[in-house]
Amino acid sequence: MATRSPHVPFDEGHDAPDVAVQRPWRMRSALSSIADRIETGLAGSGTDRGPWLAVAFAAGIAAWFGLATEWSWVAAIAAALLCALGAVSLWRGSDERSHLLLAVVAASLAFGAGATTIWARSAMIGAEAIDYPRVERFEARILEREERPAEERVRLTMAFHDPETGRALKVRVNVPQTDDSPGLDEGAVVRMRARLMPPAPPILPGAYDFARRAWFEGLAATGTLIGPIEVIHTAEGSDWLGRTQRALSQHVRDRLDGSAGTIAAAFASGDRGAIAERDEEAMRDAGLTHLLSISGLHVSAVIAGGYFLALKLLALWPWLTLRIRLPLVAAGVGAMAGIGYTLLTGAEVPTVRSCVGAVLALIALALGREPLSMRMVAVAAIVVLMLWPESLVGPSFQMSFAAVIAIVALHNAAPVRAFLAPREESWLRWFGRRMLMLFLTGLLIEIALTPIVLFHFHRAGLYGAFANVLAIPLVTFVSMPLIAFALLLDTMGIGAPVWWLVGLSLDLLLGLAHFTAAQPGAVKLVPQMGLGTLLLFVAGSLWLALWRGRQRFWGLAPAGIGAALLAATPTPDVLVTRDGRHVGIVGEDERLLVLRESRSDYARDNLSELAGVAAEPLPLDQWPGARCSPEFCVLTLERAGRGWTLLMARSNEMVEERALAAACDRADIVVADRFLPRSCRPRWLKADRRFLQREGGLAIYLERPRLVTVAQSQGAHGWWRDASR
Repeated sequence: MATRSPHVPFDEGHDAPDVAVQRPWRMRSALSSIADRIETGLAGSGTDRGPWLAVAFAAGIAAWFGLATEWSWVAAIAAALLCALGAVSLWRGSDERSHLLLAVVAASLAFGAGATTIWARSAMIGAEAIDYPRVERFEARILEREERPAEERVRLTMAFHDPETGRALKVRVNVPQTDDSPGLDEGAVVRMRARLMPPAPPILPGAYDFARRAWFEGLAATGTLIGPIEVIHTAEGSDWLGRTQRALSQHVRDRLDGSAGTIAAAFASGDRGAIAERDEEAMRDAGLTHLLSISGLHVSAVIAGGYFLALKLLALWPWLTLRIRLPLVAAGVGAMAGIGYTLLTGAEVPTVRSCVGAVLALIALALGREPLSMRMVAVAAIVVLMLWPESLVGPSFQMSFAAVIAIVALHNAAPVRAFLAPREESWLRWFGRRMLMLFLTGLLIEIALTPIVLFHFHRAGLYGAFANVLAIPLVTFVSMPLIAFALLLDTMGIGAPVWWLVGLSLDLLLGLAHFTAAQPGAVKLVPQMGLGTLLLFVAGSLWLALWRGRQRFWGLAPAGIGAALLAATPTPDVLVTRDGRHVGIVGEDERLLVLRESRSDYARDNLSELAGVAAEPLPLDQWPGARCSPEFCVLTLERAGRGWTLLMARSNEMVEERALAAACDRADIVVADRFLPRSCRPRWLKADRRFLQREGGLAIYLERPRLVTVAQSQGAHGWWRDASR
């Protein structure tokens, strides 16, 4: 029986390739080639690895905030540990992968440590909010007193035991100035009646999240005093630092009247409570608000003043000069001055960061090392993040470190070093180069801060670089030294002439702020920027600042993509606050159309900023395209070639259910601050009280129908569970 020989497609002298076997080998070869390139890049970059550890630590914290559930937090930490273990198992003992091994292991462990740190802090200090608003009479011990003269009230943070659950509660209560008394100091025990509210979640997507801040501050409720307040036990010598800060602030305001006095009090003690809202808005719109927050500029001025004053005075003592290194002693004096100033002004995150960085710079100067380095910034960042990891997601931390990183990166660049190098020249040319460098530094800081400012505040001052060229030298070399000198002379009762000079300098600062803010186009409002857009800016900026060599310009790619996405950021067509009472409609007029005329500046300002509209809002019942009754308003929006009919409740008056159901059937979107019956069935969205309690505030986009809610960005974090409950 004949047999058929098998078909052989290759010559006998050649082996048939096994494609299934070769594919993994090819993939492994490709991965090995990529690893070789990364290893070569790491070995030849000369980049300081320390700052990247701080970046990885911060990335772990950010991942915890961004991920939604506890399982995803565990998975992120486990993935980081597995990456470290995998790198060790693959490349341990291999000299060809030494840089890559170190980078992967260090970054993975730092990432996991960051996520673990913030999770542990949230579990340890996170305070569960009260379940519902209530009026309660209680006895409490005052933990902190904050004076707010501009708002005509005093803010008291207190602790007491909840009679319902027996657990300790930390609450913050606003007390009108008319009810204030000398006994309301830290440590006193008081009896009061107050209306307490759970800390509020964001009113709209992208708005300020007070519930998250309250969670990490341990606040279970905020409220307002009702009736008189009774002091049961007065304070007994506790918190002398807080009383010293308030006494210093009051002393400065007594010596210098008006707006200048409130600014001087902020510089001297960190107390911004007396600054008028008009002045604070002008400073913000002029790009000068960073001068009001005690940070690097102020701490550096104090430390530098202490350092040079000690150095010059000690140099007058020949015996000491011949036996002790004066820079070491002066550095110690400057460090003590900086630490004291930090504690006196409240030890806020920017102040602590600045103090840590400045003390490290002093140590470097005393040891003859380079004081202005990214490693110093990285150490300060890690210290702050280990103590307050939640500060990473706040604008204060982000703006503070972005500005410092921009300054250090610019002044460590070779062209800038060459430009500022000492040379034989006239004082006029020397001064001109310094002023040009100051302007370039201010411009770079404005560029670095703009994405952060737009993400958090939805507005930015466009002329800040120009205003800062005058404001920073004025504050650093005139106002701050004059305030210190005036306080010194006040100990002898002869400080009045210097306070007059302080007032002139600060009036000049405020005049500059108001003039800049009043210029056409000084402020730009934008809708809510996406988180991905901000992350692209951050990634590109960090790569540009921290990497070395030509590869650093790769950072322009993500920054450029972020700029394109920012320019293309869509404006929401409809904004609905979390209580359903306030609705903003965009695109029908140059002004924002609002459902109600709000008595709350907070709601109105949030609607305007997130809509990117600067003009005064227009009530919907005054818009000719709307049909309004005492109970409802109906409006049709034309978007992308189709009409969208909105039905919005204006009151809580009873409406016949059949008529309501018929109106809902004709509407695409229904918004109400009440519970609506099941018979109300609009064509697309029913945002009643039940829906809004679950999802929070809304941003509605109609060109490509899309709904963004507050709940989408909150996940299973403790502060949102409390708010949604």
